[in-house]
Amino acid sequence: MTTTFDSTLTDRLTARLAGVDADLARRYPGDPGTRQPVHTVYVPADAFAADTVRTWGERALAALDAHAPDAEALAEALGVPDATAVHDRVRAKLAREPVEDLRVDFEDGYGRRSDAEEDEAAARAAELTAASVADGSAPPFTGIRAKSMEAAVRDRGVRTLDVFLTGLMARGGLPAGLVLTLPKVSHAEQVTAMAEVAGEFEKAHGLEAGRIRFEVQIETTQAVLGPDGRATVARLLDAGEGRVSALHYGTFDYSAACGIAPAHQAPDHPAADHAKAVMQVAVAGTGVRLSDGSTNVLPVGPRERVHAAWRHHHALVRRALARAYHQGWDMHPAHLPTRYAAVYGFYREGLETAAARLAAYARGGTADGGAVLDEPATARSLAGHLLRAVDCGAADPAEIARLTGLTRPELDALAGRAE
Repeated sequence: MTTTFDSTLTDRLTARLAGVDADLARRYPGDPGTRQPVHTVYVPADAFAADTVRTWGERALAALDAHAPDAEALAEALGVPDATAVHDRVRAKLAREPVEDLRVDFEDGYGRRSDAEEDEAAARAAELTAASVADGSAPPFTGIRAKSMEAAVRDRGVRTLDVFLTGLMARGGLPAGLVLTLPKVSHAEQVTAMAEVAGEFEKAHGLEAGRIRFEVQIETTQAVLGPDGRATVARLLDAGEGRVSALHYGTFDYSAACGIAPAHQAPDHPAADHAKAVMQVAVAGTGVRLSDGSTNVLPVGPRERVHAAWRHHHALVRRALARAYHQGWDMHPAHLPTRYAAVYGFYREGLETAAARLAAYARGGTADGGAVLDEPATARSLAGHLLRAVDCGAADPAEIARLTGLTRPELDALAGRAE
């Protein structure tokens, strides 16, 4: 075939773009292919106990039985699709694994205490965490939120991390599901400081470099937009030197920083949408996860109030999922039924359609009678959607295999999760 260019042109372009190629590969490795929890539960350090997870599950089940004891009641309260399957799965989840991600809170939920008291609480948190990992009762992800790198509490935050991590090392090492949270970040150098703390701990204990990662909470306006007018969220990822695992939106601190009246501080406020949209673009393709914040409307009191709070929470979770915020915070045990009802309903209502589209793509055909022709990027999203459904318990692996005709390795490959 006759052409104009010879191979020397592409050789020159490859040499010129080698640095760009390497930089893109480093910054945008894609989804890590690991499970992401659907929520994070925060428990004040002074309230954390050996039976915290079990107690939350029991209280969540009691709320479900009291206010939506069967599928019909759940459908009436929330309007969930496939109510029988959803209700059954929610009950099973609350009995088996009510909490997916637990954070023992030494920050806002704990407050300022004497150093001796916080030292004792941090040591106790390490002891209870290690014991729960050893006996299998720990949630898949667990850790602490220490105080921030702000000047007034920096020493206390670092010491709490030290006491907690050292306690874990003395009791068998750092668990695989360990998660640490750095709150109230307002400058990239605070993230770099946290990375330095992690690195120093690794060196002191002979751990692999990069073993300790952490989440960054976006609770200040400075973390979203800098004084020079530039978006600053992406800089936080670089500042973490590869250790930032997630960005979590802090509903109430961020809302207050924007001057939003308390009655309007919520995850669906326009200011919240803006912050999370910037966060979402910043982490896209990086492998860093994104989490929504919480609502402070608690499902307590008589049934009418519980149902109203449930509908509010259910709608917020559904809204977040539609915007690809796959994780959020839950503040009360009675939030768990609606967390899982919303997540399971979201995945199950489109399950067969998503599976059919992916199966058609895998065969090289079209879906919906030839009306839908999906591209590789959409197929990757479809496969990821189905895998998330399996990870959270909305669907079973056998169910997905039956609907798609694909094996788990084939799904992983289509989702970009394969090695």
